[in-house]
Amino acid sequence: MFYAILAAFAAVIVILDQVVKYLVVQNIPLGGMVPVWPGVIHLTYVKNTGMSFSLLEGQRWFFVVVTLVILAAMVVAVRKKWVRHPMGLWALAAIAGGAVGNFIDRLLLGYVIDMFEVEFIRFAVFNVADCFLVCGTIVLVIYALFFDRPKEDTGHGADG
Repeated sequence: MFYAILAAFAAVIVILDQVVKYLVVQNIPLGGMVPVWPGVIHLTYVKNTGMSFSLLEGQRWFFVVVTLVILAAMVVAVRKKWVRHPMGLWALAAIAGGAVGNFIDRLLLGYVIDMFEVEFIRFAVFNVADCFLVCGTIVLVIYALFFDRPKEDTGHGADG
């Protein structure tokens, strides 16, 4: 049951990501900007053929293959119970949802639709999928560093 909830969470991320991208494409011209919170964030419709800051621009199939490999590795990690704790599993679900959201764009369009642009710092334009990818990765790293530690043997056996 818990895995079904995680799959639904990932699916909701994909749906939310695709709906926001659809709304941006339908309502903002390419390169156009709509203020959301003046001085903080606005929507800017951008087509990104790379990753953050347009790194590896034009490498569509590289990203498609890398995404498939990462998703397959995540499935193996869950099936082999390398990640057991709910915190790690929620993080993987967030990463999977974000990865699939951008994967759909790359596969169908050849680029990823980005729209969120912060005004108070120089930063890459990003999308809903990116938010979940980054947050999921941060939570997964915290989980791996602090919560996924093998229990140390104290040297006291059952009789001990």
